Amino acid sequence: MKRPKDAGCEERAAMPLHCLLFLLTWLGTASVAAHTPACKMRITDKGLALVKQEGLRFVEQELESISIPDLHGKQGKFHYNISSVKVTHLQLNFSELHFQPEQDLAFRINNGSIGVRFRRQLLYWFFYDIGSIKTWAEGVNIHTLLRLSRDQGGRLKIANMSCNASIARMHAGFSGTLRKVYEFVAILLTTGMRYLISQQICPALNHAGLVLLNSLLDTVPVRNPVDEYVGSDYSLLNDPHVTPENIDLDFKGMFFPLQNENETLPNLAPEPLLRETERMVYMGLSEYFFDSALFSYYRAGVLNMEFAGDEVPKDLQVLLRASFFGSIMLLNPDVVDAPLILKLQVTEAPRCTIRSSGTSVSVSALLNIFLAPLNQPPILLSSLTMESRLSAKVVLHHKALQVQLDLRRFRIYSNQSAFESLALLPLQAPLKTLLQMTIMPFINEKTTKGVRIPLPEGMDFTKEAVRSHLGYLTIGADLHFTKGLREVIEKLRATPGPSLASRAA
Repeated sequence: MKRPKDAGCEERAAMPLHCLLFLLTWLGTASVAAHTPACKMRITDKGLALVKQEGLRFVEQELESISIPDLHGKQGKFHYNISSVKVTHLQLNFSELHFQPEQDLAFRINNGSIGVRFRRQLLYWFFYDIGSIKTWAEGVNIHTLLRLSRDQGGRLKIANMSCNASIARMHAGFSGTLRKVYEFVAILLTTGMRYLISQQICPALNHAGLVLLNSLLDTVPVRNPVDEYVGSDYSLLNDPHVTPENIDLDFKGMFFPLQNENETLPNLAPEPLLRETERMVYMGLSEYFFDSALFSYYRAGVLNMEFAGDEVPKDLQVLLRASFFGSIMLLNPDVVDAPLILKLQVTEAPRCTIRSSGTSVSVSALLNIFLAPLNQPPILLSSLTMESRLSAKVVLHHKALQVQLDLRRFRIYSNQSAFESLALLPLQAPLKTLLQMTIMPFINEKTTKGVRIPLPEGMDFTKEAVRSHLGYLTIGADLHFTKGLREVIEKLRATPGPSLASRAA
């Protein structure tokens, strides 16, 4: 029976449609994987309470330095001039800072008081008096809302800020010989001062939030060099997510070789999960966070090493010459006593594995053993494959993430024959000792320098605790301020030119 012509066309058309659907599915999966955070951070309400204490001190300092304009005018025969207005004291005890979904922080001051001193010049008929006046603004209420977002460079920013300030009442205290005479004008003066002070509060706080605090957020590392080989990328993937109990931040959390910043490893690791809320802050790091660092150093060529002459221990030289005695005897007698060279080359990017029992790093390398006659090309004696597993201890010291490595498993085998692999068994222990005495200290020197984590200047971790999970680890810690907000901001103002973090953005 002949198949209808249009049925065949439908079948042929279904094939491209199926491929198209498969392609779209694959692209969707790749897009999700590319945007999976390798570093997550959660700030809980306990951490926010600490931020409130320092933030309130910062607000007090900003309000103490507000500039209040002079006030002058007349009422009938009464002329007045108010100048040199200064805030003398603040009481902002009733304050709160809390999360407000989806992207906001709400800061409120209720029933505060502000003390103000200013110079007076008063003329009533032919009576003229000068002196100082103390006023107290009571029932000061300030309500602000800070909108948090991710800017184009992936940095956390205060994108917008709303403010509402009011003063319920003011009292004035006069001094001088005509105090009783002029007390009746207190209402006139306090009404004007009440208006002037209330009008200066929100502009001062808006400048503090949108300018000063944003300059502090500029100190959070985003895309910065770690050393001369590798850089780190802590750019935010999306706007922060705010709930009534915490704020969650999703960072890219990856490393890249500085010589080729676009050469990156795809992120196929599971996303870290943050469930705890007992500490002030939590950070989750997936296997990709560490894998991308290992990949970047591998691509930068840092993991290749060479040991020549006296760098090879004497007992290992004896064993190597004994192991390859037959090959050496077949060579020219003039080169038999030439020094040895060991060239270690990592053949593929090491991989990190995180389990609940701990963290490990798997490394595969090629060890080439040469004789190096003087003024002659090196002579290859053997090429060995080395496979090792390193245990990794991750610690958080201040604002730097450090990794301490220890060699646990090690084996070598020949790339030429199984017989040679058996003959190399006596070399297992000496080569392992060589790695422990020479390569491991070099690697740990690099890793113990640490990688800075995304915290602003003046803030640090304390009481850190690291927990391992399947595919990621979490770090719980408390926060403390090593410097006040005002001190950090004044230092930033005094530093000429943009900071490294700003340039990296």
